[in-house]
Amino acid sequence: MRKVILYIAMSLDGYIADKNGGVAWLAGQDAEVADEGTYSEFVQGIDTVVMGWNTYAQVRTELSPEIWPYEEMESYVITHRNEKSTGNIKFVREEPCELTVRLKEMPGKDIWICGGSSIIQPLVRENLIDEYRVSIIPTILGDGIPLFGDRETELHLRLNKTMMYNGIAELVYTRR
Repeated sequence: MRKVILYIAMSLDGYIADKNGGVAWLAGQDAEVADEGTYSEFVQGIDTVVMGWNTYAQVRTELSPEIWPYEEMESYVITHRNEKSTGNIKFVREEPCELTVRLKEMPGKDIWICGGSSIIQPLVRENLIDEYRVSIIPTILGDGIPLFGDRETELHLRLNKTMMYNGIAELVYTRR
């Protein structure tokens, strides 16, 4: 069965974007060093990406306005807007948990939960994420959009792997 993987970066103090939704701070400690990262390896096992409207809009307008970077994947954008699906970009009105359960039952490679917090937090709450791949950026924002938000119950994970590059620590956890 397909795995649901959260692959995301956050500040040392737990934010995925600054208070204005910006991500310009997503970089390693040395601007002169190219981040080696694990993205290229990661996407080889992925054929589906799930994101919310804000993440989609940020990728389209700010991060990669010239080309859709997930062209080789089925992209699901959860939104209440009346957008028309095109090619491999599907705009859906499903709740994140319902969509994820449905996708997990379909054949294919693993599913990447890309962002944002309104998509991630319900999946964490319902324990639908199989693997957490979180890159800790060496920046303290002080305020912003939190990755996990408040929880009423604990969620116990198992640390499987750690990697470091350019001051970034990537942690890979699975459910216990």
